[in-house]
Amino acid sequence: MTCDEAKLLLSEYWSESLGEAQELAFEGHLASCEACREEAERLGQIWKNLALIPGAAAKDFEPSANLRARFYETLGAYRQGLDSAPKRGWRERLAALWPAQPVYQMAAAAAMLAIGVGVGYEIRSGGAVPVSPQPEVAQLRDEVSNMRQMVALSLLQQQSAGERLRGVSYAYQAPASDTQVLTALLATVNNDESTSVRLSAVDALHAFGASPVMRAAVIQSIRKQQTPLVQIALIDLLVDLKEKEAAPELAEIAKDEKINESVRQHAQEAIGKLK
Repeated sequence: MTCDEAKLLLSEYWSESLGEAQELAFEGHLASCEACREEAERLGQIWKNLALIPGAAAKDFEPSANLRARFYETLGAYRQGLDSAPKRGWRERLAALWPAQPVYQMAAAAAMLAIGVGVGYEIRSGGAVPVSPQPEVAQLRDEVSNMRQMVALSLLQQQSAGERLRGVSYAYQAPASDTQVLTALLATVNNDESTSVRLSAVDALHAFGASPVMRAAVIQSIRKQQTPLVQIALIDLLVDLKEKEAAPELAEIAKDEKINESVRQHAQEAIGKLK
């Protein structure tokens, strides 16, 4: 078992959901790998401390304004699926709020723990702003960030479009320097079979606007798209980022009769906005 394979099993190990063969292989790897053993011990301590948390609220995401224009195009499909689903009582709806898979449970629990520790520290210090964060809080923040990255990358590889959309939501929380999440989002924009997932991934790319690699990849991605809505969303992203380097490519797109007419018009309008 490699270190990467072991890291993917950490949450399932502490939730005692591994099969016997997997557990033996995992523990065998920990016995021979000090780095993985230390990481497993850190996450194990977090897992054991979850019982001390009274609860916390999740932070809402605020996507870009362009998402509003496209939201209603997918809302109808969502409502159809909701209407066709079996009706559930309040107990079932309440239980559904907690994710079923261990990896999601671990991510949610780690986030709640981070909030609980932060609130506790604030109360203990009388509301005063500390000069520098305690090492434990900083370390916990890093652990939560790593867990979010792992969950985002894992969800973006799922077969269900709904799960991949959740992966994009986790990607919103990734720091702008996270090249792994950026690469995964760009791959999603170019290759995902779901238009809704691709549109959401385009909006998530706003957080990586300072990356020259991302800007260049978005310019190249417009012609790769088969869906006009996604092409228009990419053009809007370039306008939002004031990416003047995109003007020559947009000019070519505006003249290409093989491209959808609405996309060509949008590209022409974008050139004027970038001047």
